[in-house]
Amino acid sequence: MTAENSQTKWGQFIPLVTVFFFWGFVAASNDILIPVFQKAFHLTQSQSQWVSLAFYIAYTVGSLIYMGVSILIKKDLVNKIGYKNGLALGLCISAVGTLLFYPAANYGSFPLMLSGLFIVALGFSLQQTVANPLAIALGPISTGSQRLTLAGGINNFGTTIGPLIVSFAIFGSAGSSDISIESVKIPYLILGGAFLAVAIFLKLSPLPDRPALVEESKDEAGASRSSALKYPQLVLGMIAIFVYVGVEVSTASNLPAYMEKELGFALKDVAPYISLYWASMMIGRWTGAVEAFTDNVQVQKVLRFVAPYLAFGIFLGVNAIAKHDLAPFYVYGWIILVLIVADMLSKGNPARMLLIFATIGIVALLIGMFTTGMVSVYAITSVGLFCSTLWPCIFTLAVSGLGKNTSQGSSFLIMMIMGGGIMSWVQGYVSEFIGIQNSYIIGILCFAYLVFYAWKVSGILRAQGISFDKKISGGH
Repeated sequence: MTAENSQTKWGQFIPLVTVFFFWGFVAASNDILIPVFQKAFHLTQSQSQWVSLAFYIAYTVGSLIYMGVSILIKKDLVNKIGYKNGLALGLCISAVGTLLFYPAANYGSFPLMLSGLFIVALGFSLQQTVANPLAIALGPISTGSQRLTLAGGINNFGTTIGPLIVSFAIFGSAGSSDISIESVKIPYLILGGAFLAVAIFLKLSPLPDRPALVEESKDEAGASRSSALKYPQLVLGMIAIFVYVGVEVSTASNLPAYMEKELGFALKDVAPYISLYWASMMIGRWTGAVEAFTDNVQVQKVLRFVAPYLAFGIFLGVNAIAKHDLAPFYVYGWIILVLIVADMLSKGNPARMLLIFATIGIVALLIGMFTTGMVSVYAITSVGLFCSTLWPCIFTLAVSGLGKNTSQGSSFLIMMIMGGGIMSWVQGYVSEFIGIQNSYIIGILCFAYLVFYAWKVSGILRAQGISFDKKISGGH
């Protein structure tokens, strides 16, 4: 690797993370739309989860379309049109989806609302296929997962403010309990305009169309295989992405129903806790990304404490602006210490981090299931902390060693984002029989598979001569 390529290309990385923000904003906003649609359209809990199902199944459909087009043109689509064009095209597709919110709100049509969300996510599918390996490529591979974690931190800034903005648009500053479906159309039309503006911005940015690390990977052990599906780390990683996104999304999307039905919260008062869940993702990702900034071990130790509380401060600040009572959230600062210790124990190794964080996720959900009141809410919310770095860990482990098959492997992984919709629906359906609180057993089963994957993939990659042990020095 040349001296130029040994450092993260921040001038290219910064415009890239704009799209990560949009993914988070829309995905977290769905958690506010779910209970709103449930009341407005008189849906059951499982029917309300069609919002998640429509949104996340679009990733699978998008990936299938991607593969179909690649077969027709006899070349990988992204390699054909370039990475910047792929991002711009994905943003334009998402913009088309936001236009459907206008007639859907005017006619009070739930199917049309779902169609709009589906098309928005269809564009996200292409964007994610491009952006995730691109984030890894913009710097040394040894810090690829940390760079992806940092991009995820920007994503979760979007997830932190998304529920608050959408809640404000629907309920208004006075916190009215009245629900108006028509009030969602203006925010989503504005969002569509933002999609188009960023598409133009990215086209003019210095992002590479064909980054060397993706397009010209060295043939590592087995890299000459004809299909990405011949790599066991990818196949098992596809299941890992499915259950990871499943537990991440289902935990949040079923939380409003638990707080409203079991704890007596008014629907309008749930938004800050949804915001806290997604802010927890931001807190964890900022913590896990410190190594992307510096090789200095002492500075990293300081940043591991500064970064999470800075992110937590952003959450408090945003909610203060929204005039929410901050008193219930201060205790959460102690829970963040658990995250910091877990991050230090992982030592930057993605397999070890996946093992530790998934195990703690199981413990958090068990506490959430077998306690009551705010203790259970904080326990369920803390799942966001321990889901925070799992995407970059799984993604990095799954595409390691794929060489020229990296973009194809990325498309397969993006396909499995459908787990977010399917597992949310499954938990919603199960809750109708055993209750919302007990239905979090679904999340525990998801985390259990992630523990298995962390153990299994370590051996697979070692056999291929791939190691993620720390390579810290004074500099590159």
